Amino acid sequence: MTMVCLDDFEEYAKQHLSKSTWDYYEAGADECCTRDDNLQAYKRIRLRPRILRDVSINDTRTSVLGREISFPVGIAPTAFHCLAWHEGELATARATEALNTCYIASTYATCSVEEIAAAAPNGYRWFQLYLYRDRKLSEQIVHRVEALGYKALVLTVDVPYTGKRRNDIRNQFKLPPHLKVKNFEGMFQEQTEAQEEYGIPANTLDPSISWKDVCWLQSLTRLPIIIKGILTKEDAELAVEHGVQGIIVSNHGGRQLDGGPATIDCLPEIVDTVQGRVEVYMDGGIRTGNDVLKAIALGARCVFIGRPAIWGLAYKGEDGVKEILNILHDEFRLSMVLAGCRNVAEINRNLIQFSRL
Repeated sequence: MTMVCLDDFEEYAKQHLSKSTWDYYEAGADECCTRDDNLQAYKRIRLRPRILRDVSINDTRTSVLGREISFPVGIAPTAFHCLAWHEGELATARATEALNTCYIASTYATCSVEEIAAAAPNGYRWFQLYLYRDRKLSEQIVHRVEALGYKALVLTVDVPYTGKRRNDIRNQFKLPPHLKVKNFEGMFQEQTEAQEEYGIPANTLDPSISWKDVCWLQSLTRLPIIIKGILTKEDAELAVEHGVQGIIVSNHGGRQLDGGPATIDCLPEIVDTVQGRVEVYMDGGIRTGNDVLKAIALGARCVFIGRPAIWGLAYKGEDGVKEILNILHDEFRLSMVLAGCRNVAEINRNLIQFSRL
């Protein structure tokens, strides 16, 4: 089968993954309204192309936190890659290293931070962090990733409690016995299997997390801190005031609060609020190079893809993730030049027209 677009990989994954695995990756919270709107929102945005611009020489490179990447698409933190492919996160890390872009490794990885770093020693990696009731768990992993050369911490703030994902409940989803949340292997030996939630004991996440914990985290590490899960200008302003280095506009792929806005719809007000004081990124609903162009035009420095990386893994492991990224790269370049932009710096809000439909 010739894989032409990301939809082809999605269809392959749906046919070849087990039902419970597919349902886990595809799940949104409750009625999945926000998950679906992440996709539909891009269709409400139109492009205003400029012509006769001499786009014979073009360049998709950009930078995040001062590091050059090949184009403004990275891999978002997604859990349990070994469910999709036996090498799991190791394959993902190698693919992003090969294509010179950013990979945000998940706390809930089925390979450890050490294994990921060893698999792609020259890769550009950030680490996604949750804060737990036992702060020592969070503190230990911060020190581990800093020592391993991860370049930023992505503090995920939209999960004080886990959203209700109906199919996971129906399927009684659990990791198979041969897979573990490797970053915490051996740390919860006294817990029984019945107490588990997505591979670690239930009630491990701390619902009391607040802005003071950002200050606590800053006291632990010199790594840049990026806040993932901001959807409002009020919280964007607070993030800047608390000295973070970046914001990821994210609704967790629609897996947390259902009925919230699509991320692309939140992006402009957050970009306008921060006024360049920190870098703004986003995830949610990116499926084409056109989507990437729209997000960059509305002010995102870079976008991150979640589910499509899983589909690439399910298709062909490392090579599948490379194919996903290459397709997005080629589509983004084509959309960029057809819109009259020779490089990423020329992409701006003048390209955007919101549909009246």
